[in-house]
Amino acid sequence: MSSIRENGGGARGDDDLKAPLLQPASGGAVAITVPAAGQNSKAATAVDKKVRTAKFKIGDIKCTSCTGSIESVLKELDGVQTVAISVLDGHAAVTYVPELTTVEKIKETIEDAGFPVEHLSEQDIAVCRLKIKGMMCTSCAESVERALLMIDGVKKAVVGLALEEAKVHFDPNVIDIAGIIESIEDSGFGAVLVSSGADVNKVHLKLEGFESLEDCKQIQSLLESAQGVNHVEMDLDEHKLTINYDSAITGPRSLIQLIEEASPSPNMYHATLYVPPRQRENDQLHETQMYRNQFLWSCIFSVPVFLFSMALPMFHPYGNWLSYKLYHNLTVGMLLRWILCTPVQFIVGRRFYVGAYHALRRKSANMDVLVALGTNTAYFYSVYVIIKATTAENFEGQDFFETSAMLISFILLGKYLEVVAKGKTSDALAKLTELAPETACLLTLDTDGSVISEEEISTQLIQRNDIIKIVPGAKVAVDGVVVDGQSHVNESMITGEARPVAKRPGDKVIGGTVNENGCIHVKATHVGSEAALSQIVQLVEAAQLARAPVQQLADRISRYFVPTVVVVAFITWLVWFIAGEVGLYPRNWIPKAMDKFELALQFGISVLVIACPCALGLATPTAVMVATGKGASQGVLIKGGDALEKAHKVKTVVFDKTGTLTVGKPQVVSAVLFSNFSMEEFCDLATAAEANSEHPIAKAVVDHAKRFRHKIGSNPDHIPEVKDFEVHTGAGVTGKVGERMVLVGNRRLMRTSEITLGPEVEKYIFENEELARTCVLVAIDGKMAGAFAVTDPVKPEAQRVISFLRSMGITSIMVTGDNRATAAAIARDVGIDYFFAETTPVGKADKIKDLQGKGEIVAMVGDGINDSPALVAADVGMAIGAGTNVAIEAADIVLIKSNLEDVVTAIDLSRKTIARIRMNYVWALGYNVLGMPIAAGILYPFTGIRLPPWLAGACMAASSLSVVCSSLLLQSYKKPLHVREG
Repeated sequence: MSSIRENGGGARGDDDLKAPLLQPASGGAVAITVPAAGQNSKAATAVDKKVRTAKFKIGDIKCTSCTGSIESVLKELDGVQTVAISVLDGHAAVTYVPELTTVEKIKETIEDAGFPVEHLSEQDIAVCRLKIKGMMCTSCAESVERALLMIDGVKKAVVGLALEEAKVHFDPNVIDIAGIIESIEDSGFGAVLVSSGADVNKVHLKLEGFESLEDCKQIQSLLESAQGVNHVEMDLDEHKLTINYDSAITGPRSLIQLIEEASPSPNMYHATLYVPPRQRENDQLHETQMYRNQFLWSCIFSVPVFLFSMALPMFHPYGNWLSYKLYHNLTVGMLLRWILCTPVQFIVGRRFYVGAYHALRRKSANMDVLVALGTNTAYFYSVYVIIKATTAENFEGQDFFETSAMLISFILLGKYLEVVAKGKTSDALAKLTELAPETACLLTLDTDGSVISEEEISTQLIQRNDIIKIVPGAKVAVDGVVVDGQSHVNESMITGEARPVAKRPGDKVIGGTVNENGCIHVKATHVGSEAALSQIVQLVEAAQLARAPVQQLADRISRYFVPTVVVVAFITWLVWFIAGEVGLYPRNWIPKAMDKFELALQFGISVLVIACPCALGLATPTAVMVATGKGASQGVLIKGGDALEKAHKVKTVVFDKTGTLTVGKPQVVSAVLFSNFSMEEFCDLATAAEANSEHPIAKAVVDHAKRFRHKIGSNPDHIPEVKDFEVHTGAGVTGKVGERMVLVGNRRLMRTSEITLGPEVEKYIFENEELARTCVLVAIDGKMAGAFAVTDPVKPEAQRVISFLRSMGITSIMVTGDNRATAAAIARDVGIDYFFAETTPVGKADKIKDLQGKGEIVAMVGDGINDSPALVAADVGMAIGAGTNVAIEAADIVLIKSNLEDVVTAIDLSRKTIARIRMNYVWALGYNVLGMPIAAGILYPFTGIRLPPWLAGACMAASSLSVVCSSLLLQSYKKPLHVREG
């Protein structure tokens, strides 16, 4: 019995439907922001100083005159900048300058005004996500990260190259988001806010019917004073509102109604839902179009340059006109190539100059530096050739304008193809976000529960406790619980469960799933960002930002890579030039119309260009993006690159028993008396003791007692109250029911309480434990009264999963708080050779630490609640059976379905992803390891093969593209084990 008692999370009632999965960012409803108009000069001069926001709960507020009194005394206090007070709930937010006043002074001032006050909190660490523009490689990502960490007030910053985003944890009392963005822009990159911590529940509204700005400001004040509203932003020019609210208190329709009711005349004010364009899609489309347009403009000039330098001269006599001399040795071809190349170098290629400037200013080097060096060397040497050809009668030289122009064109083509391919790495995530339907059918019910009316509304207007009608074939519009009707729901798009799941009144449904056959009415329980779909997206996005340890290798290499390449390129040029000058190679090695310097220069430029580390930086993040998105679409949420990497090393998997290897829904299969109590009285006393317990076995006992009462035709009105109730972790419960002391638990509880177990009791326990049943013993007034035999059936897929893990070279172990005999029976049924019985929750964590001490990489699979110590202790914690509650902090991997086959999926996906990352490194480094010697001319003396700079640029672009395409192959991943039909 103790095993199941340890894992009380296995049974999830409706209580978790009442609480939001993500808590709102702001604790209290704050209203009416009033500038402290009467600040003295000292306070006024403090405006530019760092400020803090303190929150208070003020009592005895009866009307607006009370808030006026408090505001008047506070704004006389030195350092107080703004005061915001809610008349409805007494919450207040006071912005102040810490150098001039303190929280205690503010609190004392309010108390002196005659109001009781309690200090709630000061604003703590805030989080924002930013879109970073202009990052080219890991060197750029590191530069942004360093710039962020140097900002005063920034506590933590993570920059994702593939996602092109940064997640910043900062102290809002020291720095704000505008300051963070400004710092990023100062370091040479663009930044746009994607979301902030306040965006828990947000609605955008378009206002109509307003005659003046004063009307808009009046509505803004009205909304800020509304209960449940945390923050209001207004675009006065566009008449648009953005409202952050607490979904437990209010909702979009209530806010719209509030606006329209404030109209001075009927139907004058009107508010409609406004859906802003998706920032990420817009940014990606803009970036794709930018690179495409730049490439096309580059081609307009580069293609003629290529024709005039390499194609037409080969076709005699059509290209002879290019050799016509205009002045001295300046030819028509030279002049045309110069004119056409210049816009490519300085207008189309301007981005490389800007990027290189900012990189060098940060004392770092990136791809832009290499490209700028290579193209400038080619361009300005070519300008030198033209000047010499114009001024000297006997000078003959070869210009490299085609090298500069074509190099830039190929790099832009590579970036365009790379951006298009990178967009596909988040396809799985995009598909998840599109699952939610656009509209829903809202029902209005009367007091008897009968439907009065139906109305089609946007899903963004759904509020908590709304009743939504879901017809056959329609998508479920919201997370909730079925209140009427029966059906089967296809949840495969979110949980990966292939078979439709039966839904009846009381069952939960997930937004975005598809209703198969029956019509059901669903009561909304989680809306907006609290919905399972939103949380899945949030977890996957967070995982995609997290940096896998395997990426550290790429980061270390790229840090020194560019300076090394510049040195190698210079040495390459120097060696070839000196070798030519001293005659170490024959004159016929030098191509026609070139000299020794130019041949050496081409080798040096080729080395500069081909050795770009872009592909190296994309090797890990693109694979992690695809893998986490693919895993989410199959019901496996991986919380970051660290968990993804560790999972592939797992050699031992530790399973909890109840709710993991077993179904987690125990049932009483027999009850027996060992005393003179009647079965009716025995059940009543046991029920009274167990009624206060949330444990699944307790519920099984209570359910059995209710069924027994119903069977004999006796239904008591209420359960007797229990006094001195106490829970004994892993053992049972005790309490006083009336005048009788009742103990309900396992053998350990009885021994601790010195209850004697006779031979009859021992025989009953032994027989049931051999059948893998748990015995719930009941003692009344110090003597054994009876027992219940409880069974929790093993999951049908458990044996298959254990067998498959064994074939993967992974050892399976079971830990349970249950007795040894029951544990042995379960282990035997599923094929586990090693198990630990009668283990407490802390003991489970200790067992995992013991295994780790032997050098094992351990994964723990549990239900994510009382298994938290073990989940945290394990190298990889897997929470199974999370249902709609996906925000389990203790686990590294969340398995949405209650299916053990996803344990195999998580480990297998990890192995495939790490293998793909290693393959990406082969692609990335392969181009450099093989390409650099060829570009340096190592094959030229033997084969005559030379890699021109423009071709080196094409190879560099191909390396990045091949890495992204390699990562995209993970999109075809299929589970090694599939749920069998039937």
